[in-house]
Amino acid sequence: MALEYTYIQEKLEEKFGAAIKSTTVIQEMLTVELEASKNLEAIEFLKSDPKLRFNFLTDVCGVHYPDHTKDRQFAVVYHMHNWMDNVRMRIKCFLPGDQPEIESVTAAFLSANWQERETYDFYGITFKNHPQLKRILNMDEMTSFPLRKEFPMEDGGRTDKDDRFFGRTSNCN
Repeated sequence: MALEYTYIQEKLEEKFGAAIKSTTVIQEMLTVELEASKNLEAIEFLKSDPKLRFNFLTDVCGVHYPDHTKDRQFAVVYHMHNWMDNVRMRIKCFLPGDQPEIESVTAAFLSANWQERETYDFYGITFKNHPQLKRILNMDEMTSFPLRKEFPMEDGGRTDKDDRFFGRTSNCN
Protein backbone atom coordinates (compact mmCIF):
# COMPACT_ATOMS: atom_id res chain seq x y z
CA MET A 1 0.00 0.00 0.00
CA ALA A 2 1.34 3.41 -0.99
CA LEU A 3 2.10 6.06 1.60
CA GLU A 4 -0.78 8.55 1.51
CA TYR A 5 -0.63 12.22 2.50
CA THR A 6 -3.56 11.74 4.88
CA TYR A 7 -1.61 9.07 6.76
CA ILE A 8 1.45 11.34 7.04
CA GLN A 9 -0.77 14.18 8.31
CA GLU A 10 -2.43 11.93 10.90
CA LYS A 11 0.92 10.66 12.20
CA LEU A 12 2.33 14.20 12.47
CA GLU A 13 -0.79 15.57 14.15
CA GLU A 14 -0.82 12.63 16.56
CA LYS A 15 2.83 13.27 17.50
CA PHE A 16 3.03 17.09 17.38
CA GLY A 17 -0.57 18.28 17.89
CA ALA A 18 -0.81 22.08 18.13
CA ALA A 19 2.74 22.51 16.77
CA ILE A 20 1.28 21.71 13.32
CA LYS A 21 -0.02 25.08 12.12
CA SER A 22 -1.40 23.95 8.76
CA THR A 23 -1.18 21.25 6.11
CA THR A 24 -1.82 21.74 2.41
CA VAL A 25 -0.95 20.09 -0.86
CA ILE A 26 0.89 22.48 -3.18
CA GLN A 27 1.70 21.24 -6.68
CA GLU A 28 1.15 17.63 -5.63
CA MET A 29 3.47 17.90 -2.60
CA LEU A 30 2.33 17.80 1.01
CA THR A 31 3.34 21.00 2.79
CA VAL A 32 3.29 21.12 6.57
CA GLU A 33 3.72 24.39 8.43
CA LEU A 34 5.34 23.54 11.74
CA GLU A 35 6.23 25.52 14.84
CA ALA A 36 9.95 26.31 14.51
CA SER A 37 10.82 24.90 17.95
CA LYS A 38 9.83 21.40 16.77
CA ASN A 39 11.83 21.27 13.53
CA LEU A 40 14.57 18.84 14.60
CA GLU A 41 12.17 16.59 16.49
CA ALA A 42 9.83 16.41 13.46
CA ILE A 43 12.68 15.73 11.00
CA GLU A 44 13.99 12.93 13.22
CA PHE A 45 10.48 11.49 13.58
CA LEU A 46 9.85 11.52 9.82
CA LYS A 47 13.21 9.82 9.24
CA SER A 48 12.97 7.14 11.93
CA ASP A 49 9.29 6.17 11.84
CA PRO A 50 9.13 2.65 10.31
CA LYS A 51 6.22 3.52 8.01
CA LEU A 52 7.05 7.12 7.09
CA ARG A 53 10.76 6.49 6.25
CA PHE A 54 11.65 9.97 4.94
CA ASN A 55 15.27 8.95 4.62
CA PHE A 56 16.57 11.74 2.38
CA LEU A 57 16.78 15.47 3.04
CA THR A 58 16.64 16.92 -0.47
CA ASP A 59 16.96 20.59 0.42
CA VAL A 60 17.10 23.18 3.18
CA CYS A 61 16.51 26.76 2.13
CA GLY A 62 15.44 30.14 3.45
CA VAL A 63 12.78 32.58 2.34
CA HIS A 64 12.43 36.24 3.29
CA TYR A 65 8.91 37.69 3.59
CA PRO A 66 9.53 41.37 4.47
CA ASP A 67 5.82 42.25 4.24
CA HIS A 68 4.67 39.59 6.72
CA THR A 69 4.18 40.29 10.42
CA LYS A 70 7.36 40.62 12.52
CA ASP A 71 7.07 37.04 13.83
CA ARG A 72 6.82 35.52 10.31
CA GLN A 73 9.37 37.42 8.24
CA PHE A 74 11.62 34.45 7.53
CA ALA A 75 10.98 30.80 6.80
CA VAL A 76 13.18 27.75 6.69
CA VAL A 77 11.90 25.16 4.24
CA TYR A 78 12.87 21.48 4.31
CA HIS A 79 12.18 19.14 1.38
CA MET A 80 12.21 15.46 2.31
CA HIS A 81 11.95 12.31 0.22
CA ASN A 82 10.90 8.78 1.08
CA TRP A 83 12.75 6.69 -1.54
CA MET A 84 10.97 3.42 -0.76
CA ASP A 85 7.50 4.78 -1.53
CA ASN A 86 8.71 7.67 -3.75
CA VAL A 87 6.88 10.29 -1.68
CA ARG A 88 8.08 13.85 -1.19
CA MET A 89 7.02 16.44 1.34
CA ARG A 90 7.85 19.95 2.47
CA ILE A 91 8.13 21.33 6.02
CA LYS A 92 8.00 25.08 6.51
CA CYS A 93 8.93 26.86 9.75
CA PHE A 94 8.42 30.62 10.16
CA LEU A 95 10.86 32.75 12.15
CA PRO A 96 10.79 36.31 13.54
CA GLY A 97 12.50 39.08 11.59
CA ASP A 98 14.50 40.51 14.49
CA GLN A 99 16.23 37.24 15.44
CA PRO A 100 15.76 34.47 12.85
CA GLU A 101 17.13 31.33 14.44
CA ILE A 102 16.19 27.66 14.44
CA GLU A 103 17.72 24.38 15.58
CA SER A 104 20.17 22.75 13.16
CA VAL A 105 19.05 19.41 11.72
CA THR A 106 22.62 18.19 11.15
CA ALA A 107 22.06 15.75 14.02
CA ALA A 108 19.53 13.95 11.80
CA PHE A 109 21.08 14.57 8.38
CA LEU A 110 24.76 15.41 7.95
CA SER A 111 23.92 16.70 4.47
CA ALA A 112 22.15 19.67 6.11
CA ASN A 113 25.56 21.09 7.05
CA TRP A 114 26.29 22.93 3.80
CA GLN A 115 22.64 23.73 3.10
CA GLU A 116 22.27 25.42 6.49
CA ARG A 117 25.54 27.30 6.00
CA GLU A 118 24.31 28.56 2.63
CA THR A 119 21.00 29.65 4.17
CA TYR A 120 22.88 31.46 6.92
CA ASP A 121 25.22 33.07 4.39
CA PHE A 122 22.45 34.45 2.19
CA TYR A 123 19.62 35.13 4.69
CA GLY A 124 21.30 35.51 8.08
CA ILE A 125 19.22 32.72 9.62
CA THR A 126 21.14 31.23 12.55
CA PHE A 127 21.09 27.45 12.99
CA LYS A 128 21.62 26.70 16.67
CA ASN A 129 24.04 23.85 17.47
CA HIS A 130 25.37 23.77 13.92
CA PRO A 131 28.89 22.25 13.94
CA GLN A 132 30.51 25.06 11.91
CA LEU A 133 28.10 27.87 11.09
CA LYS A 134 30.05 30.35 9.01
CA ARG A 135 29.80 31.85 5.55
CA ILE A 136 30.25 29.37 2.75
CA LEU A 137 30.12 31.40 -0.51
CA ASN A 138 30.41 35.06 0.45
CA MET A 139 33.37 36.80 2.06
CA ASP A 140 33.62 36.58 5.84
CA GLU A 141 33.87 40.38 5.99
CA MET A 142 30.38 40.88 4.51
CA THR A 143 27.94 42.51 6.90
CA SER A 144 24.78 42.05 4.82
CA PHE A 145 22.87 39.02 3.60
CA PRO A 146 22.38 39.25 -0.18
CA LEU A 147 19.09 37.35 -0.60
CA ARG A 148 17.17 39.40 1.92
CA LYS A 149 14.70 41.68 0.22
CA GLU A 150 16.04 44.81 1.90
CA PHE A 151 17.50 46.39 -1.20
CA PRO A 152 15.83 47.63 -4.41
CA MET A 153 16.11 45.20 -7.31
CA GLU A 154 17.39 47.87 -9.69
CA ASP A 155 19.27 51.10 -9.43
CA GLY A 156 16.79 53.86 -10.28
CA GLY A 157 19.58 56.13 -11.45
CA ARG A 158 20.79 53.91 -14.27
CA THR A 159 21.13 55.71 -17.61
CA ASP A 160 22.55 52.85 -19.67
CA LYS A 161 19.26 51.14 -20.44
CA ASP A 162 16.03 52.16 -22.04
CA ASP A 163 12.92 50.48 -20.56
CA ARG A 164 11.17 50.66 -23.93
CA PHE A 165 13.46 47.89 -25.20
CA PHE A 166 12.39 45.59 -22.36
CA GLY A 167 8.63 45.98 -22.82
CA ARG A 168 8.24 48.01 -19.63
CA THR A 169 6.23 50.88 -21.07
CA SER A 170 2.77 50.80 -22.54
CA ASN A 171 3.67 53.01 -25.52
CA CYS A 172 6.12 50.65 -27.22
CA ASN A 173 5.54 50.38 -30.97
